[in-house]
Amino acid sequence: MGKSPTFDAGSWGIETSVDYIIVGQGLAGSALALELAQRGARVAVFDEPERNQCTTVAAGLCNPITGKGLAKTWLADQLFPYLRQFYLRAEALTQQRFFYPAHVYRPFLTVEEQNEWMAHSTEPHMAPYVQAVFTRPAFPGHVHDPLGGLLIGQAGYVHTPIFRDAVQNWLRHHHIYRSENWDDGALEWTAHGVRAKGISAKAIVFCQGVASLSSRWFSWVPIQPLKGETLTVRLASAPEAILNRGVYAVPSTVPGLHTVGATYNWRSPSPATTPAARTELSEGLRALTPLLFEITDQQWGLRPTIPDRRPVLGPHPQEKRVYLFNGLGTKGVSLSPYFAGQLADMLMGNSEGNPAVNISRFYPLYSKSQKQV
Repeated sequence: MGKSPTFDAGSWGIETSVDYIIVGQGLAGSALALELAQRGARVAVFDEPERNQCTTVAAGLCNPITGKGLAKTWLADQLFPYLRQFYLRAEALTQQRFFYPAHVYRPFLTVEEQNEWMAHSTEPHMAPYVQAVFTRPAFPGHVHDPLGGLLIGQAGYVHTPIFRDAVQNWLRHHHIYRSENWDDGALEWTAHGVRAKGISAKAIVFCQGVASLSSRWFSWVPIQPLKGETLTVRLASAPEAILNRGVYAVPSTVPGLHTVGATYNWRSPSPATTPAARTELSEGLRALTPLLFEITDQQWGLRPTIPDRRPVLGPHPQEKRVYLFNGLGTKGVSLSPYFAGQLADMLMGNSEGNPAVNISRFYPLYSKSQKQV
């Protein structure tokens, strides 16, 4: 991620030219800005601060083995080496620490599960992610694990608010950054691309999360808001690994504080925290650890998810200078670096990207929406 030319972000009366405009500076927009800059592109970012709540409250967990059935996450062999290098480069570029490699510990609930993972640990495709398999308590006093558990490697966490702020400060210094709500009516077409508020570019990329549901260009994309709530708790002592079973407990920047999450609420995405989520997370933490804890805060956010659980990126079916990068869901910290790189290559004409995430898979929905107008 090389150093880019500095722009005067205050001279808005003068036409300014960049390569790409990005709308939204959550995980998707931040990662895309860095990936484009690494490739030598100049960017302008319009951020919508009050719409970044999903990034703000995210625990930032990177875990290659997930789900109730404990399976290797989709594309783990590509995603996890990429994200590690991405965040390390981003730290060097911004001179901020926000990426913490760490082990994830998941207790076994049955002897059968214990036996299965003793076998899985020797399988070539799983072995790189299995740090250890314990058949007896691994962290006495810190976790309920009478049958032991699985210690997962190549994992860790990103302090997402610090990451977002670090990228924002870097953008202010080296590129163009504007903190304001986006107005679709501000976009104009030019002979060579687009223009918005005195800035011209080859193309524009919308990274707005659930706000895309009201977008002039992408409201037809099947983005589903998934509400998640987390707690900030003060634990009596610090576990030696990230605990994850039912709920997770991820360290914060303040010693002793952990983020506990997360709930999954499809039906009632109300813009507030709830007593039900507080109870659910508290009970989940008590089931996971015998450590005493004190709740100091509760947060909520809306994750942008897609029915097929894959990100969505690529150009509008008609306006080829207008792109979308969205649908990172609950794994945004893991997915955003790799797919931001894919989109950066697509924008610069170097790749067509992975068809499994290309927006073209939803073009029939666009055609249907146009017939209904």
